Amino acid sequence: MTGSLKCGFRIGHFTTITRNCICTLVLMFLFYGSSFAATEQPRAVWYRYYDKNGIANVSSSVTPEHIRYGYEALDRNMQVIKRNQPYNATQDIQQSTRRESLARQREQDLKLKRAYGNSKIATAKRDLILANLKKQLNYQQQQLQQLQQDKISFKRQEMEYYRKGEPLPPQLKNNLENNIKNIERVKKTVESLRNAYSRTEIEYADIINRLSKFEQNNPSNIP
Repeated sequence: MTGSLKCGFRIGHFTTITRNCICTLVLMFLFYGSSFAATEQPRAVWYRYYDKNGIANVSSSVTPEHIRYGYEALDRNMQVIKRNQPYNATQDIQQSTRRESLARQREQDLKLKRAYGNSKIATAKRDLILANLKKQLNYQQQQLQQLQQDKISFKRQEMEYYRKGEPLPPQLKNNLENNIKNIERVKKTVESLRNAYSRTEIEYADIINRLSKFEQNNPSNIP
């Protein structure tokens, strides 16, 4: 009799424990299930747009008319999840043109970076080119001054022969002709060098400016 009571007590105790465990598991499942449902992101099921007459049109997929008028993404309870603006062809073209322009500019900036490395190197190359041009320009200007002095001397000799009524020697004629030609040639060279100097300054100002901006926007790419 006593053994039966003990056995019944053990079974009852085990049943109570089992029932408590099941209840705990059920509560945990309900808790985590409700938490998951609360955090689950709403999913678009319907798409609604209003046409030019203000009439609502709802479908399960996005059509060209949706894009044309702009549309709302709705969940299964017909609640608005997201609103999409109407397609603007003019704005899209402008943005596309700007994107293409930015892409071309970035490609050009990358070419400049490959060619010069950085703005400091570009500055050093500019200074070297300008110094060389300046040296050539100074030399040509000196040549021009010498030719102009020679011209004065040749002209004086010419006037002296005219004053005496004597014919000009062939050599003096050649000297005068060659002097005039050389002066014109050197003048063109001087003008060309000046243009090259000015052009180099302008070109390298743009190159250095673009490299500096590229380095500011991409500090990790500075060698």
